[in-house]
Amino acid sequence: MSAYENKLKVYCEEDCGNAPKKELLKELAIAYAKGNIDFCLEWVKDEVEWDIVGKQQIRGMEEYKKALTQRTDGEIHELYIHNIITHGNTASLNGTIVLEDEQKIAFCNVYNFSGFGKKAKIKTITSYVIHL
Repeated sequence: MSAYENKLKVYCEEDCGNAPKKELLKELAIAYAKGNIDFCLEWVKDEVEWDIVGKQQIRGMEEYKKALTQRTDGEIHELYIHNIITHGNTASLNGTIVLEDEQKIAFCNVYNFSGFGKKAKIKTITSYVIHL
């Protein structure tokens, strides 16, 4: 559990409730914002690849865990999830975060899953991050 746990405000439109991958990605974004590393690790493959475009390429579970624990943006106070789109074994989530110092960061994550089932794990993530 993180010190951020009780301060985070999440804004996200409700979905039809019959889209397991959409719900997973919503919960994953919330877990990242709260610093819940265990939840994030639970849903990726051991050989996960995370490309933060123009900044960093992360390969494998150990590097992924290290990147999550060394997040330096600061405490996230608000998370706005604008869209979650899924189709087959691919998905995307975009949104905005507001940090404790009121700095805003827009982001878009594109996910590739290891399969089509609702329990398939994430094998690649491509993140686009823009400081506003």
